[in-house]
Amino acid sequence: MNYDSYSGLSISVQNGRAVVTFNSPEKMNAVGPKTHTELSRIFTDLNADPDVDVVVVTGAGRAFSAGGDIEWMQRMIDIPAEFDVAIREGKQILNSMLDCTKPIIAKVNGHATGLGSTIALFCDVIFAADTAKIGDPHVLVGLVAGDGGALIWPQLIGYARAKEFLLTGELLTATRAAEIGLINHAVPAGELDAKVDAFASKLQSGARSAIRGTKISINVGLKQLAAALIDVSFATEAESNRSADHAEAVAAFREGRKPVFGKG
Repeated sequence: MNYDSYSGLSISVQNGRAVVTFNSPEKMNAVGPKTHTELSRIFTDLNADPDVDVVVVTGAGRAFSAGGDIEWMQRMIDIPAEFDVAIREGKQILNSMLDCTKPIIAKVNGHATGLGSTIALFCDVIFAADTAKIGDPHVLVGLVAGDGGALIWPQLIGYARAKEFLLTGELLTATRAAEIGLINHAVPAGELDAKVDAFASKLQSGARSAIRGTKISINVGLKQLAAALIDVSFATEAESNRSADHAEAVAAFREGRKPVFGKG
């Protein structure tokens, strides 16, 4: 498999292990249209690669991923057809992660917010540096948490807690996220690489076909739930993309001020 076409994501494969790295550290690995398109196909490519047994997803620099790029958000307000493309790709991202039979490990080296948190939480096992924060602040920019957050958070921490965090956009420390079961492990930042490496090696030394079959079985329920919710989630997010509150939030961010909501 040739990964030379990827640039928003950096892909390396060595000794059966693929490392997918968000590769825009100067933007805190915020996702723009190119990276979003790459996310929509990378897990399908890795699943088809016979040289890959385990996948690790991480970020370059200080962040895992800060979510959607604000300039891209403005473009999708100005050109709604671009949001339609993002919805199509968004569905492919979620479905391809659920369909990938190979274990996917999140190595959350820094903050994971918005789409960044969704990618992390859709991984099979999540390790985070204790200095990282995780959250889905879609509502803070006037958007519905429709790109996966409304699906995965309740499955991990229950509906009451999921509603609290998704309706406020509050960020959690990695330690708190691990305590409530949102992620698997919060570890000292200096130990993150070693912990992930050890876990990946453990999976690679195991019965691979049995591990993959177990993942397939576990994900049946999630895939059924995704099929039931995904269209509604993205449709409501698309509606919020056209809202005055979202336009106000994006304008406020670009102007360096606090948004004034209540505009609809």
